Amino acid sequence: MSRAVCPGSFDPLHNGHLEVISRAARLFDEVIVAVSTNYAKKYRFDLEQRMMFCAESLAHLPGVTVLPMGEGLLADFCREQGATALVKGLRSGLDFDYELPMATMNRHLADIDTVFLPTDTEFAHVSSTLLKEVASLGGDVTPFVPDAVNRHLRGSA
Repeated sequence: MSRAVCPGSFDPLHNGHLEVISRAARLFDEVIVAVSTNYAKKYRFDLEQRMMFCAESLAHLPGVTVLPMGEGLLADFCREQGATALVKGLRSGLDFDYELPMATMNRHLADIDTVFLPTDTEFAHVSSTLLKEVASLGGDVTPFVPDAVNRHLRGSA
């Protein structure tokens, strides 16, 4: 059985994430969505909210589970979960340049390969940071986020 990890902070989860995770679910028997916390970042949503967004939005995908990554290295988390691959979505060459050294380090630390999936062009411009900014200024992000996230960004949840 093949198992992959799709890591991210998902603050917030958006349709670009969903698209990559759903494609990963077609490639692997099991996909663990590892919701991480980077203490150097300032989050709009806490870990429980981000986990809820992921669980609710991915419930329709068989073989996909949502877990908190916890503290420590992603490589260690993957080893503990018995994963053979990491899946990372790429929007551009800049993402590749950022992700490649981490992929090489994770292979060194845990003998885990990283699979890069280019995002659908429909979502190539979408980032969690941009969506938070647009929503905070009153812009409509409905086309780019799941309903649960949209409700929380609009403050009506």
